[in-house]
Amino acid sequence: MRLDKGQIEVIDDVMAEILRSKTPAERIHIGFEMWLSAQKMLFSHLSTTYPHWSNEQLKREVARRLSH
Repeated sequence: MRLDKGQIEVIDDVMAEILRSKTPAERIHIGFEMWLSAQKMLFSHLSTTYPHWSNEQLKREVARRLSH
């Protein structure tokens, strides 16, 4: 593993091997579930931070943040 200013993620060798053993469909499914989890966590954070925002405002802000 190397850590330098140009590298923000480091994956453990064991985890890398586990992911390599997955089928493409399994890896896509894992990525999709991570995306859904990020949406839910961000929605929850924003709804706590901005309790006066409507669900539509919250959804738009989640989409905006995740699309950039």
